[in-house]
Amino acid sequence: MNPAVRAETPADFAAIRAINTVAFGGAQEAALVDALRGDGDLVLSLVAEAGDDIVGHVAFSRMQVEQDGRAAPAVSLAPLAVRPEHHRRGLGTALVQSGLKQLTERGETLVFVLGEPEYYGRFGFMTAPAARFTSPYAGPYFQSLTLSPQAPSSGAVRYARAFASVS
Repeated sequence: MNPAVRAETPADFAAIRAINTVAFGGAQEAALVDALRGDGDLVLSLVAEAGDDIVGHVAFSRMQVEQDGRAAPAVSLAPLAVRPEHHRRGLGTALVQSGLKQLTERGETLVFVLGEPEYYGRFGFMTAPAARFTSPYAGPYFQSLTLSPQAPSSGAVRYARAFASVS
């Protein structure tokens, strides 16, 4: 399957809420996406289509890395959601790959994700470099991907305000 991946439009918001709710078994991630969008913190939000249906979604939001009194922009990948009946068809992979390509083209330098290292490792995310950053999500699932040599290599990560409501 070669899924169609495109930027979200306002007409997609209800479908994105539904995908995140069913994929995560609750409304917390759907509310996170709505809050990120409402706060203007979404850097990139993509959907995957199968036929006429939206079956996957990924959000990339603005965050900061603070070091020595200076802040550098970075990006958080969260959430990534695919309708369960469409799992194992390459939709998540297509969403992440398209997003990372677009972020690189836009000049973003660093992306963080909290997730399964085995899954996100295939895109180049690694736990060792992420361990040099302080984060409320630090641990074995906290990973980073450097997109540019200009990326910060350490510091304190500050997520968008909407993440404060995620437990």
